[in-house]
Amino acid sequence: MKRILVSIIVLFTLAFQAHAQYGQPKYMRAGISKKKVKEWVVQGTWRHGFQKASPDKTVNLQEFYDQVHRNPDQWSALFQWLAKTDLLTIPKGKHPIEGTNLVASVEDSENQPLEKRRTESHYKHIDFQYVVKGTEGFALLDHATSTANCAYDAQKDVIRYDYRKDKTHFFDSTPGRFVIFFPSDWHIAKVQTKKKDQNIRVIVIKVDYM
Repeated sequence: MKRILVSIIVLFTLAFQAHAQYGQPKYMRAGISKKKVKEWVVQGTWRHGFQKASPDKTVNLQEFYDQVHRNPDQWSALFQWLAKTDLLTIPKGKHPIEGTNLVASVEDSENQPLEKRRTESHYKHIDFQYVVKGTEGFALLDHATSTANCAYDAQKDVIRYDYRKDKTHFFDSTPGRFVIFFPSDWHIAKVQTKKKDQNIRVIVIKVDYM
């Protein structure tokens, strides 16, 4: 009985830590209006010459606006690099983005069945992901029915979750859209889609969360 009680306490502690770390997005504390954000997205000053893709409908645009304004140097460098780089021919691997501590990971990979993919969220970083070839499957976890199943790994900046599949939002991403996962976006990447071809080329860049 004592062991069961300890286990329950541990699980509740993990859940509390996860919600405390990844709870309220910073844009909510900044009080940014949706109207102002929409005008900014359409205006496109954030693009810095990058015209090949726009934010996916799953992207929290208010958080995007807030983070670009908090951290303009990294975001402008990111989009400039995307604009000037041939993303289909650049060799796979790690590519430092000049003048920053950002690294673009060019991955030639493939989607896998859901049960083989791991959940994740991050505290210190934002995942910017852009599929330049193929279709990548993603999943966004429901906070109310998901629970952290491990302590936060500070070295890897990651936490994992147990979740309910029936409460999870699944979606596909293609070359016309990019996806951004903020700390409050608990997600799964490279999930098998209904397409015949599961091969993808994806650009992943981790941006500091300010």
